[in-house]
Amino acid sequence: MLSRISLLLLVYCISPAAAEEAWRSSWDATLYGYAGHMALREDSVLNPGNQIARMAQSSDTAELRMNARAEREALRFTARGIASKREQRNGFGAQSNHDAYLSQWQVRVRAAEGWHLAAGRDVLNWGAAQFRSPSSPFYFDNGRSDPMRELTGMDMLKLSWTPDRALSANLMRIVRAGDEQAQGTVWRDSWLLKMDLRGDDWAYGLVAVHAPHLPGFYAAHGQWTVSDAAMLYGELSSSVRRDALQSPEDAALPFTVQTQSPRRSTASIGAAYTFDNGQTLNAEYLHDGHGYSAAQQESYFARAATAPVLAGLALGLAPRLLGRDYLHLVWQSNLMESEGYWRLMATRNLTDHSGSLSGYGEHTLSTRISAFVVGQYAFGDARQEAGALFTRSLTLGLKVALP
Repeated sequence: MLSRISLLLLVYCISPAAAEEAWRSSWDATLYGYAGHMALREDSVLNPGNQIARMAQSSDTAELRMNARAEREALRFTARGIASKREQRNGFGAQSNHDAYLSQWQVRVRAAEGWHLAAGRDVLNWGAAQFRSPSSPFYFDNGRSDPMRELTGMDMLKLSWTPDRALSANLMRIVRAGDEQAQGTVWRDSWLLKMDLRGDDWAYGLVAVHAPHLPGFYAAHGQWTVSDAAMLYGELSSSVRRDALQSPEDAALPFTVQTQSPRRSTASIGAAYTFDNGQTLNAEYLHDGHGYSAAQQESYFARAATAPVLAGLALGLAPRLLGRDYLHLVWQSNLMESEGYWRLMATRNLTDHSGSLSGYGEHTLSTRISAFVVGQYAFGDARQEAGALFTRSLTLGLKVALP
């Protein structure tokens, strides 16, 4: 219902009649066409014969991503729409999927000096971390390690107070997850309070979330610009997870599923350095207290190997990351270069010593057309996290800027 109202408002905002009322509007769009192939692990413990996950081995996708904006005086409307057609194939056959939705939209009103009211669907993502974001309860996987991923926002109502450039506070009512299939219903009817402080060379924020069926989520994030070339950053959170799969170190003991996990802390620290040519290198370390120890991870795979039903349980209720400690490196080109862009990433699970190399490259063919490639190679066997489901993947595509 909220999405339908937003679409009607958008049509009105960009209509000629609205233009006469001093509306300022703009839009842009990008058309994507790409094909992907994934080499699945034939001896997978968690997904034997692809019987459980039914992952696509090849796919073809056409996708339109559109941004629109309209504003006047104290009112502003923004929206990001996605329309896609995808065909996926594996050993069980082909499947086609058509979808159209608003991944983000927002109506924002200035109620008074320094006060704003907003309603819509927003990606509540913050902090400078590239690999995972411990300070966001909604987007631990913040999408930055997958350049093709499109995050869907949370449906929310927001009250913002910004008395000056150094301080801001936001109180939000989370109505539901914009993508219930991905997020589940855990964040329905929750409250979020976020405060941010900023200085000339530093910034940090505090986050508190109360959900109806979970103890509170508490987090902080911050960054410090050491010099023109170097920046340090970090994130920290304390949380409880719902439906946590417990894996005792003794493989003879069964899996158990806890309605609520013990409270654990998750933290990341990182550094970014920008070279004279504009290229940037990031190095990050992440510790996730919700992950398994090395012994727990070994018993996790040992149990999953005993029966398909246990493999399905292990895959469906696995922790968001299997291990506890990770190292992540990112090296990317100058974002201001007009010829194209590239990004290389390396991730190491320090718990089981598996890892992956991935990259994204984009080359400008003309003013509006670019070609891109995305690839990933996993290092690890069937009983290590990185290599548990697939060994490599490759995607090739074109994108066209409209109009």
